[in-house]
Amino acid sequence: MPDSKPESLVELRNLTFGYGERVILDDISLAVPRGKVTALMGASGGGKTTILRLIGGQNRAQAGELLFDGQDVTPMDQPQLYAARRRMGMLFQFGALFADLSVFENVAFPLREHTDLPEALIRDIVLMKLNAVGLRGARDLMPSDLSGGMARRIALARAIALDPELVMYDEPFSGLDPISLGTAARLIRQLNDSMGLTSIFVSHELEQTFAISDHVIILANGRIATQGTPEEVRQSTDPLVYQYVNALSDGPVRFHYPGQSIAQDFGLGAAP
Repeated sequence: MPDSKPESLVELRNLTFGYGERVILDDISLAVPRGKVTALMGASGGGKTTILRLIGGQNRAQAGELLFDGQDVTPMDQPQLYAARRRMGMLFQFGALFADLSVFENVAFPLREHTDLPEALIRDIVLMKLNAVGLRGARDLMPSDLSGGMARRIALARAIALDPELVMYDEPFSGLDPISLGTAARLIRQLNDSMGLTSIFVSHELEQTFAISDHVIILANGRIATQGTPEEVRQSTDPLVYQYVNALSDGPVRFHYPGQSIAQDFGLGAAP
């Protein structure tokens, strides 16, 4: 039997979203390929994290469609939305571990919340997920005992506890030292491939992002500036994309905030 699943696990079709009169995403269309690692990049405030919130149903599109495995998330009622969310994992920007629960209990939480599995099986699953991120030995530590990189890896173990089809990462490299950053990047790639996941992550870190991504989408001014493979994005002739991927201080995004000219501010050339 041919596989009838859509090629893209997530798809935005002519989607518009904003807060009040401020438009964040303006009639954008994009696809997250099934089984691949997709990066969302662009200047701060461009709508990257908003897309993750729309996929999870925390925000609802004001126009257009947001499809998860062919089903529009926007009109879903609460039971439908919760069913969709059980097929998703989320790694928040700074881990968002429960401070009063141990590492083991943090990873076990979604299993206890969403399943009726016996404790013996929950134990085995938790230890397997912790082993996948290299921290099985940290099971009894508290979040306050962890470094930033360790906390991020524990949060990743929790995000994959229910074997989701989609894992979303909100700036997984933020605030990490080079060793932890490299470890986090390799984990995203390895877990995606070994578990057959689809991954989408928000990032500003160019080198590691381009190294592990199959597909890169750069947002700017509420629209898609460019998308494609990392190499295709690097070769883009769009001025804003060129400025972004080359980390230039001036370009379409200006170094100087708009204001009066220097001559006006300092009275240069004024009549005596």
